[in-house]
Order: sequence, then structure tokens, then C-alpha cells
Amino acid sequence: MTAFRSLALAMARGFLRDRMAVFFSLVFPLMFLVLFGGLLGGDDAPRPEVVQVGAVPLLDDVPAEQRAVVESSLELRTAGDLEAALDDVRDGDAAAAVVQDGDRVVVYFSQADTIVAGTVQGLFQSIVQSANVDATGQPPAYELATERVEDESLETIQFVTPGLLGWAVAMSATFGAATNLVVWRHNGLLRRLRLAPVRTSSVVLARVVVSLLVAAVQATVFIGLGVAAFGLQLTDSWWLVVPLLLAGTLAFLSVGLLAGAVARTEEGAVGMANFVVLPMAFLSGSFFSLEAAPTWVRGIAEVLPLKWLNEGMLDVMVRGQGVGAVLLPVGMLLAFTAVLTVLASRLFRWDR
Repeated sequence: MTAFRSLALAMARGFLRDRMAVFFSLVFPLMFLVLFGGLLGGDDAPRPEVVQVGAVPLLDDVPAEQRAVVESSLELRTAGDLEAALDDVRDGDAAAAVVQDGDRVVVYFSQADTIVAGTVQGLFQSIVQSANVDATGQPPAYELATERVEDESLETIQFVTPGLLGWAVAMSATFGAATNLVVWRHNGLLRRLRLAPVRTSSVVLARVVVSLLVAAVQATVFIGLGVAAFGLQLTDSWWLVVPLLLAGTLAFLSVGLLAGAVARTEEGAVGMANFVVLPMAFLSGSFFSLEAAPTWVRGIAEVLPLKWLNEGMLDVMVRGQGVGAVLLPVGMLLAFTAVLTVLASRLFRWDR
């Protein structure tokens, strides 16, 4: 235990004294939380601006209820000159211009922003169809209602925090293990530890405990900041994040051990860790949802540990699921840990 305490304290002090390690493990991911929380925390989306040229009965004579829907979706302003309105659309000062000549309604839009153009066209198609139904006097056979499956009180920060926390844990565990091994091998400390009356298990356990403490600090800061500054709401089962963080830290420690076992220099270890963790963050849904991703991308994500960590934390922190939601993610993370640990032990060397 004396050797373990000494090693753990040395590793912890080394981490705290390494400003770059602290920055990339805590401050850098936290910057993304603040950025996403600040930019995406509001519910108000900008409304496309549409220029109404002259009289447009389709809009002017629309019933009050539909008019409210139109005004909530578009920002309408009037103009008397079509050419000036078209110039505004070309210059990006307006999303579209609309004119009406008898029964013909023309919507002019710019293809420069396909998303806004599609939104405006879809809305006007809906208005025209509704007007056609009113003109025929035949009521529609079906009624469409849309509702979101999540609680209306949920903010974007609910879905951002788990992914960024998972990414932060992945970075700290991977980089910490990789750089420790390479630096200690380079300065001969690993050789001294091998000759000293210190068990290998004490060295590994010290690294594990330090990484778990760093993960605990990261979780406390991320969740605390999310709750205090951005309105993060925790479910009753949020505490199940603890076993997920434990298994996730072990999984990414194994990644770091493998990188440290293979790399010969500190720069090489950092490069290998970056090569693994950064693409994995994009492929695992840390920054955005993978629902619209191609099938092959989602297939790759299924074998990545960060995907299981993110999904498990999302289930317990946001969706309010219970113990059953963490069993599969924890199992997958531990299986990943076992495979990479065996591989790292085969490639590990005490000397350069």
C-alpha cells in the first residue's frame, strides 16, 4: 500500500503540474460545453424574412388562426417594387419574395441557402393547399398533429452534456495513460520500478485510481456547470452515471496503455491518442446525433466504446431510464477494456 500511495500521489501531482494535460482534460472540453450551452440553449430559432410585394390575398385574407402560424414561422415585410425585393433575395437580405397575380402565387428564393429555401417553399405549399381546400368547400379527410416525444421542458443542454462529458473522460484517460508510460520509459523510471520491490499491480492500480479521480472531477464540474448556468435537469436515475464513468475510464485507459506500449516518443503517444479519440468523438455522437448518419457510419459506431458511454449517460441523465439501461453499455465497455488490455500487455516493454 505504501508503494501504491506513493505512485498515486506522484501521478496525481504530475497531472496537476502538467498544464497542457489539465487544459486538454478539463478546460478544453468544458469550452465546448459552454459554447454549445450558450449557442444552442435557447428555443427561439430565427425566422426567415419574406418580402411581400404588393397585395397578396393568399396571405392577407388567411384566417386569423393560420395567420398566427405564418407569422410565427416567417418574418413578413411589405415592399412595392419587385426588382428591389429580388435584389434583397439575391444579396441574402431576405429569404424569399412573394407576389400574387390573380390565382397564381410566385415565390422567389435563392438557392444559396438550401435549408431556408426548403423551409419557405414547404410553408407556402402548405398555405396554398389549405387555400385550395377552402376554395372547394371540401374538408380534409385527415388531420395531422405533431408532438415531440420528449418533455417540452427539455433544453438542448440535456443532450449536449452527456456527449461532451464522455469525450472529456475519453481524452483524460487515454492521454494520461499514454504519456505516463512513454515519459516514464524515456527517463528510465519504469526500469527502476521494475527493479524496485514494487508490484506491477500497484503501478497499474495507481494509474487507474488517478484516472477515476480525474473523471469524478470532470463529472462534477460538467454537471454542476450545466445545472447552475444552462438549466440542465437531472433525472432521478442520474446517479447511474457512476458505473458508466467507471467502465468508460477503464476502457479508455486501455486505449492509452496500448498507445503508450506502441509509441516510442511522447509526441508519438499524443499523436496516436489524438488519432483514436478525436475521430471517435465525431463517430460516437459526442457533438451531434447520428440519427441521420449513413448506415455504415452507425455500424462503425456500434463497436466504439465512446458510443456506448455516451448512449448510456444519455439514457440515465436525460431519458430517465433505470439500471437496465446501463447493463449493456457497461458490459460492452468492460469487454473492450479486456481485449485492449491483453493486447497492450503483449506489446508492453519496460525499456526503450
